[in-house]
Amino acid sequence: MNLSRRMFSFSSALVFLAPFVLQASGQKPVKLPAIPPTVQTSNASATSTPASAPAAMTSEDVSAFLDGVVPLQLKRENIAGAMVIVVKDGKVLYAKGYGYSDVKAEKPVTTDATLTRPGSVSKLFTWTAVMQLVEQGKIDLDRDINDYLDFKIAEKYSKPITMRNLMTHTPGFEETIQGLIIENQKDIPSLGEYLKSHQPERVFPPGVTPAYSNYGATLAGYIVQRVSGMPFDDYVEKNIFQPLDMQHSTFRQPLPDNLKPLMSDGYRVASGKAEPFEIVVPAPAGSLSTTAEDISHFMIAHLQDGEYNGQRILQPATVQLMHSRQYAPNPAVNGMCLGFYEEVRNGQRIIGHGGDTVYFHSDLHLIPAAGVGFFVSYNSIGKGEISPRTALWDQFLDRYFPYTIPAAHPPASAAEDAKLVAGQYRSSRGAFTNIFSFSGFLGELTVSAKPDGTVVTDDMKTLAGEPKQWQEIAPLVYREKGNQDLLAFNRNANGDLRASVDFPFEVMDRASFLDGKSLNMFLVLFVLAVTVLTLISWPLAAWARKHYHRPLVLTSRQRWAYLAIHLVCLLDILFFLSWLFILTAIEKNPLAAGPNLDPVLRLVQLIGWLGSLGTLVVIYSVFQLRNAENRWWLSRLGYAVVALACISFSWLLLHWHLLHWSIRF
Repeated sequence: MNLSRRMFSFSSALVFLAPFVLQASGQKPVKLPAIPPTVQTSNASATSTPASAPAAMTSEDVSAFLDGVVPLQLKRENIAGAMVIVVKDGKVLYAKGYGYSDVKAEKPVTTDATLTRPGSVSKLFTWTAVMQLVEQGKIDLDRDINDYLDFKIAEKYSKPITMRNLMTHTPGFEETIQGLIIENQKDIPSLGEYLKSHQPERVFPPGVTPAYSNYGATLAGYIVQRVSGMPFDDYVEKNIFQPLDMQHSTFRQPLPDNLKPLMSDGYRVASGKAEPFEIVVPAPAGSLSTTAEDISHFMIAHLQDGEYNGQRILQPATVQLMHSRQYAPNPAVNGMCLGFYEEVRNGQRIIGHGGDTVYFHSDLHLIPAAGVGFFVSYNSIGKGEISPRTALWDQFLDRYFPYTIPAAHPPASAAEDAKLVAGQYRSSRGAFTNIFSFSGFLGELTVSAKPDGTVVTDDMKTLAGEPKQWQEIAPLVYREKGNQDLLAFNRNANGDLRASVDFPFEVMDRASFLDGKSLNMFLVLFVLAVTVLTLISWPLAAWARKHYHRPLVLTSRQRWAYLAIHLVCLLDILFFLSWLFILTAIEKNPLAAGPNLDPVLRLVQLIGWLGSLGTLVVIYSVFQLRNAENRWWLSRLGYAVVALACISFSWLLLHWHLLHWSIRF
């Protein structure tokens, strides 16, 4: 699964294909679909002068470089182990394991006999399987995927979802995380069962807005299974693993007996305990277990037009099609290929994919023009203060592909443009209709304008942990100061500003006032402050009235109203505390977001319903207490504020679907 949000920049290269007739697996040759027009990025740097001569990419130099970086990362970040493999010109240039796969037993990580879980790097195998069937004429990239399924994706928009949409993360599904990773193998559903019971809402028209989708990749794997007539695991083993001599790779869960002894343990931190084997429920999206050596065979095949050691898994034209840009949210930034995504840096066009489970964190990068492939995988979360894989890859590029960032020439309108783009932006990758939709405003990107025309993104940090600062290099295109990352703005279909970064599988649309972080955080804090103060003031007010001999004279109805106000405040506080408990539990252990959470969510929803309905009780009670004897004017004002806070509470719950009947998320 890809849970990271790494920031890179890149320039795209045009790839043109004439119509080809291909021969694949003895099937009748078919004509491959044409490539959509490629969008040219403005971050190309062909005229830039390298900062220094590149180091010679030899096995000796790469060894000295990585041996100086990776062990320090493991120690600094409290990571148990890592594996790195570099391929060049069809051969393994360097391969080494660092640290331990089992800390307690001091079992070292190796690249040929230690299994890692590369998460969403698994998707590249699923997409490769899809392209094999495209070659055979069994899958059409632009056909309605419902034609390949035994159930229907709900119709919502005029255009159907196609395989090309799935491969470019533009089917328009909202994010779902419930039961994504589990521990108990008894709870593993079949692919068909999972897809039918976890179908997410469609929140964007297909082909319009990128929104990373594990569900979409799982759909593709299920289509491979149905079209090929083979279980997905069997298909990948026969058509990818066997020809590539990947003897220690599998999508199967739990692991086959012969591979279990090779599996690295996963850790939060190296100094902590080993964690259980993770079961990725949407298997084609992230369940691969493999070695770095096996991954090197796959990288070499993609770098050599589909061939490894005399065995071919794809035809050259198919590989070129798969590696070519298909969709970009903004012409100035990286685009999606078919499964791979672009990630230019240091003047090199790079394609790749990252991947994360809870405990394993990996990256795969290919530089086709240089014939270079790079794979790294860490078996621990670590302290999480920086991204070790991003830092390692950046340093690798700086050493072997040195680069000078071109001088920035901000347009005359820089100050006005900065004011224009300032605001809050909500990611397209997230929940929009389910009970976790509030995470949208919690994760919003805040863009602030500075008088000199630069902008600051408080929610995007440098490796030093500082907010990134961006300088305009072209109209509404910004480059990070001292770095290569890009942030570009354009208009979406509704005419609203859209922010795009160098990861093309998601964008950020400007949030409306009602959806914005500023309003919603204010309301949350307002409700908490008022309800907490109301409860605290309850005994304090009683003491003050007794001390000053001003008893509160209430009728029976007013007494009940007085009590009801405080009980509703207590319910509202309990609701927020319950969600804080849930979010903390999931943050500590993402596996908590499984079926066992359902009863807790129902109980919290019950508290929310009582609190929301209690808003009517509070309004009625405030009305009843308006004429109570010996009430201070401040008390009268205070209960009016309490009523406003309760109204705000109810609005928050309804607006963010927290009382939705369905607790699927």
